[in-house]
Amino acid sequence: MNRVSCPQHPEANLVEDYHAGDMICPECGLVVVDRCIDVGSEWRTFSNDKATSDPSRVGAAENPLLSGGDLSTIIGKPSGSSGYGEDGQAKYQNRKQVSSSDRALLSAFREISHMSDRINLPRTIVDRTNGLFKQVHEQRSLRGRSNDAIAAACLYIACRQEGVPRTFKEICAVSRVSKKEIGRCFKLIIRAIEANVSLINSGDFMSRFCANLSLPTSVQKAATYVANKAVELDLVPGRSPISVAAAAIYMASQASKEKRTQKEIGDIAGVAEITIKQSYRLMYPRAMDLFPEDFKFVTRVEDLPLP
Repeated sequence: MNRVSCPQHPEANLVEDYHAGDMICPECGLVVVDRCIDVGSEWRTFSNDKATSDPSRVGAAENPLLSGGDLSTIIGKPSGSSGYGEDGQAKYQNRKQVSSSDRALLSAFREISHMSDRINLPRTIVDRTNGLFKQVHEQRSLRGRSNDAIAAACLYIACRQEGVPRTFKEICAVSRVSKKEIGRCFKLIIRAIEANVSLINSGDFMSRFCANLSLPTSVQKAATYVANKAVELDLVPGRSPISVAAAAIYMASQASKEKRTQKEIGDIAGVAEITIKQSYRLMYPRAMDLFPEDFKFVTRVEDLPLP
């Protein structure tokens, strides 16, 4: 798709003047595009209007993922006698109903929006998820799988592609399908559309887990360093990045004044206490080599809890 830009400043982000409908270059003030059409929803409100009246005059915003861009006209029910013919039937009726394909897409898009709202995901991830679901739906490569499971798997993929990965348990908690079913759909989607999904590491979850545990930045930096160093020294082979991150947070917090138990960390990270304990047991013998040099110990390495 060609990008509209200023001929003198092609890298500048154009500013839209909604009142005049112009796209203006902020560097030189050149009107690059005039009379732009706003495809968003528009309405007018008045203080005398009843609360039950719908102020919308143009319908929903344009959706390029639906057939026709979702710009079809829906004729409402007549409000007076002039809207009915002699036979008592409405003069104007909808000739074309929503297709089954668009109906399935709309239902999936609503489910994706609800799941995203529950875990406060930005609009960019929602749009990417919608695009992935549309691609999978058109290929018809996951017949027999529920749309809810496919939508949850697409949301998991979109989070990883946008660099803010979520765990399967987090996606499962906001969806209506099991973790096993989401995992199966994830593998099938990756194989079907050949999506590029980068590998996750412990650092991808560290800031979120530490923030939910109300840990200071110093502990977060130390935990990130501990996790990366443990992977670099090959102390935790075969362990998932989530369990490594949880064990690193436990070790760093126990060495600081902001101590957290394995149960508290497990509840936030979504892993069992025994899983954290197993990873911590592998890291404990080399604890002296895992901490950064500038870390201020409140509890010495020798006094850390035994695994």
